[in-house]
Amino acid sequence: MSGDPRACGVLLHPTALPGTPACGSFGAAARDWIDLLAAEGVGVWQLLPLAPTDGTGSPYSSPSGSALNPWLIDADDLVVDGLITAADRDALPTGPEDHLDPGAAGARAAAIATALARRWAEQPPERRAAFDRWEERQRFWLVDHCRFMVIRRLQDGRPWWEWPEPLARRQPAALRALVDARSQALQEEALLQWQLQVQWGRLQERAHRQGVRLVGDLPFYVAHDSADVWSQRRLFSLRAGGGLVEQSGVPPDYFSATGQLWGTPVYRWWVHRLTGFRWWLRRLQRQLELMDLLRLDHFRALEAYWSVPGADATAEHGSWRPSPGAALLGGLRSRCRRQGRLLPGGRLPLIAEDLGVITPAVEALRDRFALPGMKILQFAFDGNDDNPYLPANYSGSRWVVYTGTHDNATSLGWWRDLDDGARGRVAAVVGAEVRAPSWQLLEVALASPADLAVVPLQDLLELGDEARFNTPGTIEGNWSWRLSRPVSALAGPLQGFGAMAARYGRGRGAAAGAGAGAGGG
Repeated sequence: MSGDPRACGVLLHPTALPGTPACGSFGAAARDWIDLLAAEGVGVWQLLPLAPTDGTGSPYSSPSGSALNPWLIDADDLVVDGLITAADRDALPTGPEDHLDPGAAGARAAAIATALARRWAEQPPERRAAFDRWEERQRFWLVDHCRFMVIRRLQDGRPWWEWPEPLARRQPAALRALVDARSQALQEEALLQWQLQVQWGRLQERAHRQGVRLVGDLPFYVAHDSADVWSQRRLFSLRAGGGLVEQSGVPPDYFSATGQLWGTPVYRWWVHRLTGFRWWLRRLQRQLELMDLLRLDHFRALEAYWSVPGADATAEHGSWRPSPGAALLGGLRSRCRRQGRLLPGGRLPLIAEDLGVITPAVEALRDRFALPGMKILQFAFDGNDDNPYLPANYSGSRWVVYTGTHDNATSLGWWRDLDDGARGRVAAVVGAEVRAPSWQLLEVALASPADLAVVPLQDLLELGDEARFNTPGTIEGNWSWRLSRPVSALAGPLQGFGAMAARYGRGRGAAAGAGAGAGGG
């Protein structure tokens, strides 16, 4: 990002937007949010993955690496567009508006899909033709996504390796029989994904008109029980019956004596090489059509990955294996160059999530492709003068600095848990008594050399850990936080943020250029 104007942004996932039952959506509140960012000169909206979630609500372990989360479809907009009726909307299942309810959100999305298909025959020919064109363009992921989701429901949610063998092994006769018997269900899935993309595309256009760049997030691995693994088994480390030969994770460290075991299959990189990384490049291209910049989660695995035997229950006995990250990123750069999607200076529209213990080889890969890395201010106050998260130790400006991320405590919650020594170190960096930790930490981020400074919305609102989005290593109580006030009520905090950002050369005017040159939509 070096050479771009200094920019600032807010991290807010659309599931947390207010005003709709059960889950935030791509509708009116999202439009109001973009307008508010633009009005206050905040040039970046950062999101989490827009993919469907797993059973815990996490978008980082999705049943599809390319689909959009059906919970985010906006029913009011579908009525305005004539795709469903007001009576259809009013008959939808409802849910709470003060927190995300996965059951209600899922039931609502399923009912919307049924209504879309029921009204499809009434749609004008030009709309039907537009759907056909979109369906053909997205065929590389859409067909198998629709099949996977329909079969999964027919099999009561069982993972694909427990399905009847003809379906698990994708025997052509079994798939033809599925198409014949479940054509309406397959169409419902496709129509739902189409309208999700239509609604998201309108938000993209609105953001771009007003100089707001969209930053997405791509998990490194895909879920074992996913359409991607089911449909592309040879690309993953699997046994003939679908079990894991090798699985992903990270090794033991100071925080965990047994490491972290993620349970997703690692890649058969030699097969990816033979195909010219076609699956990976299509996956990245799909995400870059949705976003201006893309954060690559677990970037270090592009240099080397921790591979654990598939039957192990902990990550202790894994080993480091090399990854062809340079070849993959080189292929992506060539593709982006052909498509006009490179940033100024020929840079890839990517951010490297390079947190944790990072080796010189990982840093060299990141720097070879001039990718910005990440800095988290909550990690900066351990008392070591050479702590790499202290702004005084940033080398150059090619960084994205955060007060915290979706995986951290809110800044207020973090501050409340600090001991006196750590609080004193924060005060020393702030240069004053800490009375408003969320905003004072934010000012440190804005004053830093980093090209882009991002703050979670919870910190702007000075919320405690009751608003925390995710606690890693836990499965209860995550991903459910929602705004309890209309977007218009955020004008004060956003105005204060924009004014503070402008004092440090960020915000209005400067922010509009952040990510310029990346293709979107």
